[in-house]
Amino acid sequence: MMHPINPGEIDEPRFRLMKLSDIPRVHEIDTLSFSLPWPEKSFIFELTENPSTLALVAEVIPNEAESILVGMSVVWIIIDEAHIATIAMHPDFRGKGYGKRLLAQTLRQSIHRGVHLATLEVREGNQVAQQMYCSFGFKITGRREHYYRDNNEDAVVMTVSRLGPGYLAWMDKLEF
Repeated sequence: MMHPINPGEIDEPRFRLMKLSDIPRVHEIDTLSFSLPWPEKSFIFELTENPSTLALVAEVIPNEAESILVGMSVVWIIIDEAHIATIAMHPDFRGKGYGKRLLAQTLRQSIHRGVHLATLEVREGNQVAQQMYCSFGFKITGRREHYYRDNNEDAVVMTVSRLGPGYLAWMDKLEF
């Protein structure tokens, strides 16, 4: 359960690699964010058995004694490509730029691991997420019909390419 805090009182989130002890909160965020959340065992697999996984969390520090996990991302890095498998912010922390910061950190970490191209799927009806991805240079490159089994909604495939030092410099100029 997330601690009751006022997101307006929080400074910048910090980012780190996901740990097994984060999984209950990660799963909570996933469940609050998606109608088809991953089971906890999928996150465990990603952290313990999938060498291609880059898993990050965003946390805020309301005081010196605690940190609160507010977002997560899981990326599969295959040679020089990244597939953003999932990314989400706790609903109480949306609309504050934290999701953009998490995406930026996810892309930065991927680029530092040699990635030149990133892809993802997003629900056709999730215009807010699509706009965020477009602001990072993602373009619609395909569609997966009836991808989401809860309502047969199509997935929009989005891709950003030419990732590298120039992209990092461009991203550093973005305002969140």
